[in-house]
Amino acid sequence: MSHDQVPYLELLARGAAAEAYDRPVLLARADGAGPEELASLERAKQLALRVRAELEGRRRREAELSALFETAHDLAGLRDLDAVLRAIVQRARSLLGTEVAYLSLHDPAAGDTYMRVTEGSVSARFQQVRLGMGEGLGGLVAQTARPYVTDSYFDDARFEHTGSIDAAVRDEGLVAILGVPLMLGSQVIGVLFAADRRARVFEREQVALLASFAAHAAVAIDTANLLAETRSALADLERANAIIQEHSGVLQRASDVHDRLTELVLRGGGVDDVAAALSEVLGGTVEFSGGGPDTTGAGGHATRHGDDWVAAVAAGGEVFGSLVLHGHPGLDPAGRRTLERAAMVTSLLLLAERSAHDAEQRVRGELLDDLLDSPDRDPRLLRERAARLRADLDAPHVVLAARIDTPGAMPGPAPQSAAQESADRQRLWSAASHLAATRSGLAAARDGGAVLLLPLGPGDTPAGVARQAARQLGGTLRESVTVGASSPVEAPAGDTAPVSGAYEQARRCLDALRLLGRTGQGAAAQDLGFLGLLLADPGDIDGFVSRTIGEVVAYDRRRGTDLVGTLDAYFASGMSPARTKDDLHVHVNTVAQRLERIGRLLGPDWQSPSRTLEIQLALRLYGLTS
Repeated sequence: MSHDQVPYLELLARGAAAEAYDRPVLLARADGAGPEELASLERAKQLALRVRAELEGRRRREAELSALFETAHDLAGLRDLDAVLRAIVQRARSLLGTEVAYLSLHDPAAGDTYMRVTEGSVSARFQQVRLGMGEGLGGLVAQTARPYVTDSYFDDARFEHTGSIDAAVRDEGLVAILGVPLMLGSQVIGVLFAADRRARVFEREQVALLASFAAHAAVAIDTANLLAETRSALADLERANAIIQEHSGVLQRASDVHDRLTELVLRGGGVDDVAAALSEVLGGTVEFSGGGPDTTGAGGHATRHGDDWVAAVAAGGEVFGSLVLHGHPGLDPAGRRTLERAAMVTSLLLLAERSAHDAEQRVRGELLDDLLDSPDRDPRLLRERAARLRADLDAPHVVLAARIDTPGAMPGPAPQSAAQESADRQRLWSAASHLAATRSGLAAARDGGAVLLLPLGPGDTPAGVARQAARQLGGTLRESVTVGASSPVEAPAGDTAPVSGAYEQARRCLDALRLLGRTGQGAAAQDLGFLGLLLADPGDIDGFVSRTIGEVVAYDRRRGTDLVGTLDAYFASGMSPARTKDDLHVHVNTVAQRLERIGRLLGPDWQSPSRTLEIQLALRLYGLTS
């Protein structure tokens, strides 16, 4: 080894950059080296650069082979197709060194392709673009089943440019694009892309590498389709076997249930006894639901809802609820008749219970009226009266305001006769009282509707209780019942004053639902967005801002960044990264990186229409309060 080669071996050993190999020649020339020494150094430099290029190529090929091996390993243990495709796109982006990579799949029904996975994309319009056959570079790849590459997308006339596709590519800021087909046999099922926001030349090896990833992606899709078909076939076999086994004992079960229901009626059994006996005879799980699916048009027959069977429990024109059979989708005709007979027995038992509880319901209404109208009542006496009704007024409660409505109804008296109004109020009070009794709560008729005071159990929210009450009351009355909920009332017995205010809040929420055309629904002020802030007393503006963009605000405070400002500019520019970078006077890559960070903080659906409306409102409120 000559003395001239030593500096270059040291550079190779520490993996120096290519430009560092000019330094030994420059130093020798500065020291006055002769022509022969300089020529020798130049030859050593060229040899070293070739060795360096060979080592770089080997390292690159090792990384590519490693990534392809990892992809093959993912396919061997395929569980989640989206996860495998996402890994393929991420590895392709990393190894090719591009800013964006994405995969589109063919939609046979629509006759075009749609975005399935994107990595590095920040434009909502680009992520939702669809390409027709032959349209854009991707459409050309799908049509010809050959790879295509363009150094400058908008200057390339080899493929058909369309307004929607060009607008999406421009919004993402892409310039250089490489696309390779996903093939199953001779059929193109999609396209895999790698793209940059600057002009670049894709080498032949890079095209071949992306094609290898595309082949893996096609195998993953084919494997997932085969697994889905296999699972479907197995499920069909299991259902067929269950039906055969069920048919063998249907006659014996029908006889057993007739005898057991007769015995239950004679000894004064309850609804739970009927459900337990029916569960054992039918071989499923039967429960009584106070709301449940709408069975009013079934004519007294059991009807199927998904994998469940439902029979209405009704008498005297009033629906009490339903008997629901779970886990028995293949119920035979004899089993259906058994379920219907049990529903009739249940309705008779409930009518008897209703008669016995009428007096108790009136007492419940009187206690609730006292809580609303007489805040100076002795707490000890209130607790004693509540205890006799099995109600705990020291627990958190919610006040509900309920009213019978028709779709599109507005606040104010409905245009109907006084007799009809009175009948509706009576029916609503009766159904509300029954609901309150089952929940250890109170109910009373008030202001043309009904008011309920129901306890909040662990995990209950005012909004959830209101929605459940609207379903149950509406199902019972076969009418549209709208329910507004108050904020929680911590302990009504200890301090009755908040009960009256909570009722007013519930009524305001009820009126808001009717104004918004949401009759037949249940909600609390928190469900109504900004309108809910106006209804609640006091309004929770800070809470709304924190729930909506709190993660972004906290990140800015921790890191000293301005993601909030970027988010504001992004919406102001019509959600265009290209226009946002002009407003902020930064590079488009900076905007892309910030939007990626915002997406990780707010979640993948932050650019959906409903989320963007809430986020923009929260940004305005944050600007007013910060």
